[in-house]
Amino acid sequence: MARDAAELSRRLARDAEAVCRHYLPNGRRQGQYWTIGDARNTPGRSMFVRLKGPEAGPGAAGHWTDAATSEHGDLLDVIRESCGLTAFGDVVEEARRFLSLPRVDPVQTINHVRARAAMGSPEAAQRLIAMAQPIRGTLVETYLAGRGIAPVHDAEALRYHPRCYYRPDDGGPAERRPAMIASVTDLQGRITGAHRTWLAPDGSGKAAVPTPRRAMGNLLGHAVRFGAAEDVLTVGEGIETMLSLRAALPGMPMAAALSAGHLGALEIPRSLRRLYIARDADPAGDKAAA
Repeated sequence: MARDAAELSRRLARDAEAVCRHYLPNGRRQGQYWTIGDARNTPGRSMFVRLKGPEAGPGAAGHWTDAATSEHGDLLDVIRESCGLTAFGDVVEEARRFLSLPRVDPVQTINHVRARAAMGSPEAAQRLIAMAQPIRGTLVETYLAGRGIAPVHDAEALRYHPRCYYRPDDGGPAERRPAMIASVTDLQGRITGAHRTWLAPDGSGKAAVPTPRRAMGNLLGHAVRFGAAEDVLTVGEGIETMLSLRAALPGMPMAAALSAGHLGALEIPRSLRRLYIARDADPAGDKAAA
């Protein structure tokens, strides 16, 4: 029985055309693609769903791209958007219904989703990062330029998501907003989490919401990394802080721990011979540096 998103996505991709005909009926097949206006079943031809291909990796069946917005994803995203679903458990339940898989106890599903949210699942972070796109020419570059940061040409850790879900703290309905997505990795380069900075619609600053920055996944000891550290490294708290320093010292590997508490717990490479600390000038920064 398929229990995770990756397995459900693979099962849906095995019959991608049937999924498209059911959830995107306003589109039509053109060669090896299903064309439609967008993942919400709007008539048009800017979105292309690959109907044939391998189960995973580049060119996989079920993967789609919207040429008008640069959004992309898999068939689980199609189900979510076309059905107007926001809860992951509801998307899973709808996918299982389409695939004629046994139903999962709703209470068990809800508890499982809540547990994942409480833990800040690294798998959810990896999925978000995979759905995002490079920052070149996006609102992320506009936002960073507004912070006085020159274009970043070697920032693989940064991505852009044009419609990243934001859930208000007061429990209101989820909204989709543009966001800068940063990969949090361990010393081996494995993605353990993600950091989201929601942006204003024109990229002029952070979004006008109470908490425009949020992190997910396993963060303790890990960081957003710019450059590969061998014998020297500069560490600090914020992403923008470290990018500003990197503009002045482009050859210096740097790592943003995202908070003072996490800076104090950052894991250091064994090969390191020299460590610079970009300390925030406040009591928390003093404690983290110490």
